[in-house]
Amino acid sequence: MSEIRPRVGVVVFPGSNDDRDAAWSLTALGAEVKMVWYADAELPAVDAVVLPGGFSYGDYLRAGAIARFAPAMRAVADFAVGGGLVLGICNGFQVLCEAGLLPGALRPNTSLSFVCRDLRVRVERADTPFTARCEQGQLLTIPVKHGDGCWFATPELLSEVEENDQIVLRYAEGGNPNGSVADVAGVVNADGNVMGLMPHPEHAVDPLLGSGDGALVLASFIDAARDRTLAHA
Repeated sequence: MSEIRPRVGVVVFPGSNDDRDAAWSLTALGAEVKMVWYADAELPAVDAVVLPGGFSYGDYLRAGAIARFAPAMRAVADFAVGGGLVLGICNGFQVLCEAGLLPGALRPNTSLSFVCRDLRVRVERADTPFTARCEQGQLLTIPVKHGDGCWFATPELLSEVEENDQIVLRYAEGGNPNGSVADVAGVVNADGNVMGLMPHPEHAVDPLLGSGDGALVLASFIDAARDRTLAHA
C-alpha cells in the first residue's frame, strides 16, 4: 500500500511563488505531483489538489480576489463539491475563502506589516484528512510569511464555525502574528474535505530547515489522497 503514489495537482497562478516548493515537498513525502496551469478548464486525473502560496495576480484588488475566477478554480470547486481533497496554503487559503469554499475572509495583518518567521500552532482537531498524523493539542512549529493573513469572521459566522468544529489550527497563545479572530490559523469546510491554513507546511518538512512539523500536515494529506486512490482502484 505504501508504494502507491497518490496524484496531487498543484495549481499555478500568475504570481505563485511556492508552487515548486509545494511540489518538491509533496514528492519527497510520497506523492506524484501534476502541475496544473491556472488557465486549464479541467483538472488532470488527480486524487487531491493544492493551491500554493504566493501572490496570485499580484494580489491586486484583494489577495485571491482575481484568482478565484481562473478557469482552473471552477474545476477545483467542482472537484471539492464532489468530495475531492483540497488544501490551500497561504495565498491558496485566501483564494479558497474568496471562492466561497471556506468560511471567513483574509484581511491585512493588523500591524499592516509583512510577517515572516517560525511560530507555533496548536492542533485543535486531529481527526481530519489534513491532521491525522498529529495529536489533538500538539504544538507544531511552522513558518508564516504573509501580509494579508488576518482571518476574519463576524461573531455570527465565528459561532457557526466553532459549533461545526471547523477550526483545525490556532496560533499558540501569545503568538498570533496577524490579528486573526480567535487566533485561527487554519479551517476546514463543513464537509471536512477542504482546508486552508496560513502557515507554510511545505517549508517545514526537513529538520535541517528548522522544523519537520509541516510534514505531519502534508503526509496526512497524502495519506488521505492515497486512501482515495485505493477506494477508486
